[in-house]
Amino acid sequence: MANPIVTRFAPSPTGYLHIGGARTALFNWAFSRHTGGKMLLRIEDTDRERSTDAAVQAILDGLKWLGLNWDDEPIMQFSRAQRHAEVAQELLARGQAYYCYCSPEELNQMREEARAAGKPPRYDGRWRDRDPSAAPEGVAPVIRIKAPQTGEIIVQDHVQGKVVFKAENLDDFIILRSDGTPTYMHAVVVDDHDMGVTHIIRGDDHLTNAARQIVIYNGMGWTVPEMAHIPLIHGPDGAKLSKRHGALGVEAYRQLGYLPEAMRNYLARLGWSHGDDEIFSTEQMVKWFSLEDLNKGAARFDFVKLESINGHYIREATPDYLYGVMLSTAKEVGRDVDHAGLVANKDTVLAALPELKPRAKTVLELIDLGQFIYATRPLTIEAAAGELLTPEVREMLADLADILRGLNEWSVPSSDAAVRAYAEAKGLKLGKVAQPLRVALTGRTVSPGIFEVMVFIGKEEALARLAEQAQRR
Repeated sequence: MANPIVTRFAPSPTGYLHIGGARTALFNWAFSRHTGGKMLLRIEDTDRERSTDAAVQAILDGLKWLGLNWDDEPIMQFSRAQRHAEVAQELLARGQAYYCYCSPEELNQMREEARAAGKPPRYDGRWRDRDPSAAPEGVAPVIRIKAPQTGEIIVQDHVQGKVVFKAENLDDFIILRSDGTPTYMHAVVVDDHDMGVTHIIRGDDHLTNAARQIVIYNGMGWTVPEMAHIPLIHGPDGAKLSKRHGALGVEAYRQLGYLPEAMRNYLARLGWSHGDDEIFSTEQMVKWFSLEDLNKGAARFDFVKLESINGHYIREATPDYLYGVMLSTAKEVGRDVDHAGLVANKDTVLAALPELKPRAKTVLELIDLGQFIYATRPLTIEAAAGELLTPEVREMLADLADILRGLNEWSVPSSDAAVRAYAEAKGLKLGKVAQPLRVALTGRTVSPGIFEVMVFIGKEEALARLAEQAQRR
């Protein structure tokens, strides 16, 4: 029986969980779930100066929000430094690594000479076969791996295909520093081996690392995991993704009002495809996912498409779910007035959501659209909406208030009939009456159906808002 698939997501806690990292986590998660395997989480915190507890928490929170649950306890890479050093010593014992006593001055001279000769700056291997008895007094050595000097190192990649690296272009890189701490290149290999990782899915900026890491695997006689190096995400203009393009932390997308299921759908399409399917559930993605369907070309981040997908998921969501997200979003982004209004008017908001959600692409837009329910007078009128409230329109609002006040039944059909009758009597199209009504009752040009709005806020409040605008002549 074949060993189970084990993937890993291994972020560095030096900042937020950015969108590229979230996509890498998603692909690792989807592949492990598709194959019935595991996805492990490793926090690569060996950069002690830049790693922070806050960043670790942001990564964990971001993954949880996205619904990307990992298996087993997260592994902190720094805590395994002793194990990394043990493997470096074993490589020494196997003759696959050696002590190097070069001083910083010698290394600088090497780099300068290489540059002068038009060659890339590389270590020249001067301690590779030297007798340790020649070591200078009082110098703490580093440990370097013995990289092959001839032949090729081949990476058989699920995305990039066969990638060939000439051994002559590799140098004997450091695996253990003079203070006994491991380098990133070495720690990653030891951790992946010890964690039983069978498949490494990561950005193609790590492709050159793969060749060096294979040297360590071979030096220990370990099986090299299968690899899939995915192209990085670019902005809409084809340039490297930056903050202006959308290279924000995952928490920023939550605060901007995107739903986790929409983010999973959108991120999956950034570098993976299943035919022409744009919208698919997480269950479908897991069912369909394969490494061979990962794209070779760089994906382009597109906020318009993300908003469109998010709008789809908002339309499909239940009012109860959306209400909960609206509450938590309002609280997280500090919209205290909205949070209080949502809490105090829960039943009305829930009743209005079927009308609100077709008009919103984000949860923040949903909150904005629902503000008319708990808005206090004097109503804030948006600038573009206010332009509709001419003196003649305000007179019309006064007439409408008188007509609506006389209704015995306050319902959508009764208010609809009354306003239509008024429009016909005045020779006006319904929109010429309904749109000023909308502005007077909501302060906006976009809202649910205006007769539904009247019912949601109630007769007394609706008439008070109309009177307020009618009097401003």
